[in-house]
Amino acid sequence: MFHRTERLFLRPAFPEDWEAILACIGSDEAIARNLARAPWPYGEDAARGFAALPQDPHLPHFLVTLPGTGVIGSAGMGEHEGAREIGYWIAREFWGHGFATEAAGGVLKVARAIGHRQLTAGHFADNPASGRVLRKIGFQPTGRVTKRHSRARGQHVDSVEYALDLEADFDPHPVMRAA
Repeated sequence: MFHRTERLFLRPAFPEDWEAILACIGSDEAIARNLARAPWPYGEDAARGFAALPQDPHLPHFLVTLPGTGVIGSAGMGEHEGAREIGYWIAREFWGHGFATEAAGGVLKVARAIGHRQLTAGHFADNPASGRVLRKIGFQPTGRVTKRHSRARGQHVDSVEYALDLEADFDPHPVMRAA
């Protein structure tokens, strides 16, 4: 599955993408520590494993690519505690340009197209920038803060929880760029 946004192309990872993934995340602990499943240190084995993950047509995940540049991050869907959730990360050199918001908004369009009705998301409490991305694309805080394991940190961390009803009235053109 593929998806095009205004500036980005979301596509599946291929095994040969491992070096680009490693270049984006391998030297930046700040990215890995804000993801639930990424290890730290993030080395070749982790990048190869991520690039080889099988695709679930109901829970697609993508590499975020910037035409002319290449891989700049990842965005997609997964499952957590029986709920469908979205997640994303962008390489540090591309922060501050609205790419996380645009990529996550693209994932929402895919989710709607394949029939999802509700999505969840969360961010570690010490990563409020991710919460701003979620609110920009329509997620609402649930008021719940739960403990979620961060593999990179090796411990449970407070996670601020969000939800989005995809059947509710929505803007068919979600915010594409950060304010």
